[in-house]
Amino acid sequence: MFSGIVEACGEVVGLVREGENLHLTIACPFASELKIDQSVAHNGVCLTVVALDEGRYTVTAIQETLDRSNLGSLQLGDHVNLERSMLLGGRLDGHIVQGHVDMKARCVSVTEADGSWLYRFEHATDAALARKGYMTVEKGSITVNGVSLTVCDSEKTSFGVAIIPYTHEHTNFKYIQPGTEVNLEFDIVGKYLCKMQEYAG
Repeated sequence: MFSGIVEACGEVVGLVREGENLHLTIACPFASELKIDQSVAHNGVCLTVVALDEGRYTVTAIQETLDRSNLGSLQLGDHVNLERSMLLGGRLDGHIVQGHVDMKARCVSVTEADGSWLYRFEHATDAALARKGYMTVEKGSITVNGVSLTVCDSEKTSFGVAIIPYTHEHTNFKYIQPGTEVNLEFDIVGKYLCKMQEYAG
């Protein structure tokens, strides 16, 4: 379980294919604090630490994860948003994030707004996806590349978010531009409500 509050921006320093799996080695400031089997979110994708080295660690992504997220398109030198799992009893500063990416979205615009930035993203949608809770609502929560954000200007196939300077500087949002693919995790509360409505008929 995560909160969508990014701890660090790590650098991809190794990519190794093994069958349908991809082993990713990440250099990050808290690598020395990690343990084998620990969970870390990478651009919002929960992956398990399988190896440790000085200042870096390795995780493995299966094909389904690569298909559903932007991890499969990472290149050496790319930066990923990192968050370790929440501590029981800690503050929930963002919102409840599972680390299970639902789909990719595409950035369609980035606009400076007198010290902050407005990003707009387009995503797939249809009636079946909406019934799963894959939608946004005005002032609701959305996770973009592992960052907990508040939705503004929600439309059926797109939404906007406002990024403050701190978030822009300390996450990979500063590298996102029109055409960039990002990971989305929709709000789990909305997913449960949609499922309950489906069962109720």
